[in-house]
Amino acid sequence: MALPDLRSRVAAGERVSGGEWLVLAREASLQELGFLAHAIRMRLHPEPLVTYVIDRNINYTDICISGCKFCAFYQAPGDRGTVLSREALAQKIRETRALGGTQVLLQGGLHPDLPFSFYEEMLRFMKSLDIHVHGFSPPEIQHFSKLSGLPTREVIKRLIAAGLDSIPGGGAEILNNRVRRELAPNKCDADTWIRIMGEAHEQGLKTTATMMFGHIETLEERLEHLERVRNLQDRTGGFTAFIPWPFQPDNTPLAASRHIEKTSAVHYLRMLALSRIFLDNVPNLQASWVTQGPKIAQLALFFGANDFGSTMIEENVVAAAGVHFRLSEQEIRRLVTDAGFTPHQRLMDYTLV
Repeated sequence: MALPDLRSRVAAGERVSGGEWLVLAREASLQELGFLAHAIRMRLHPEPLVTYVIDRNINYTDICISGCKFCAFYQAPGDRGTVLSREALAQKIRETRALGGTQVLLQGGLHPDLPFSFYEEMLRFMKSLDIHVHGFSPPEIQHFSKLSGLPTREVIKRLIAAGLDSIPGGGAEILNNRVRRELAPNKCDADTWIRIMGEAHEQGLKTTATMMFGHIETLEERLEHLERVRNLQDRTGGFTAFIPWPFQPDNTPLAASRHIEKTSAVHYLRMLALSRIFLDNVPNLQASWVTQGPKIAQLALFFGANDFGSTMIEENVVAAAGVHFRLSEQEIRRLVTDAGFTPHQRLMDYTLV
């Protein structure tokens, strides 16, 4: 389809096919993509609100057998890695609550020696401190399945019984098996990631979906990722938000083995807008200030994003790759206001606080 006709269809709110998305990705200008994505954002969310959540990322361990080539955070078994103590975990949760936080994002490495009962007990301990646990990811759940011998569906059921409230979209990277075999051969494949998210949705858990782009993937492989997310959302409606963010190469094995240029702000904004255009059934799109910084995150609000993400009282994984942006709640509110929107705190399910 010619680009002018395609622009008209997108503006009219029609769903685009994969082939049409590729035309937009290759031929549309940055300004055109921004115009279309912002129109879709305002159609989905006509009120001039931009939401955010107060939370912190807690990494219960950095010991990991996955060996992902894009990760600067993990420690191999036998290195100087750690497992967070209950005392340290409690202190982090109390600090979060004291700052008005409503949830913690709980993730860690694929530790080879901790039994599944460790994670159930950790969840029960955290829930005793009255906090929403937005925790784990499909690769972790598959790892727990291998440790316990239980099907992933049963693992999710037991995690819910122990206190798990929702699941973040970690470990997605690019949902294409060629990319996954090269970047993270010890992680679950694309089909398993989608299946586990579907099992979570079917048991009543809300989740998010992410995309880490700008490394070895092709444009067609990015499209495959988006198609997998959209197809599952058509079936379950369980994704609350989509968060695309670019690979951060510093200090990573991948960047040490090949030259990969850091994704520019222009390419980030293009991918953000293209995500909003294609994922017509995912209600919220999050700006990634933690990788792009505050000014580009402000611009993202005009390229499809309606959410400013988290205050991230603590963040370690992206920081290990040399990115150290930090924003307080007050700074987020100012940035949103200066962009012409009204900031509003939310919960994980986008209920307004």
